[in-house]
Amino acid sequence: MIGLLNLGSLVLGLIAWILPVVSLKRYGESDHRKWVALSVMSISACAISLCLQIFYTYHLVKIEDWSALMDTTGAVASVAAVLLIVTILLNAITLIVYRDRTAK
Repeated sequence: MIGLLNLGSLVLGLIAWILPVVSLKRYGESDHRKWVALSVMSISACAISLCLQIFYTYHLVKIEDWSALMDTTGAVASVAAVLLIVTILLNAITLIVYRDRTAK
């Protein structure tokens, strides 16, 4: 059951990146009202993904698996930072692209 935390975190992280890309690909369509909802879902997926990683780290602390913590903490912190930065950048690009379109 605990292994599903990592799988869920990976899937939600990918969703956090895919949703803004889908929104950008749909830019040329006439219906452009859904980009805000996709951006909110993207940021939410990123937040839940990071939360699942925190829960997994808490599980490792609770079972006192110090070697697993020492082996994975650096990589988890780096990947979490990349996930957050890329998600913010993709959603910022979406905001910039759609800002002019919704203002008209």
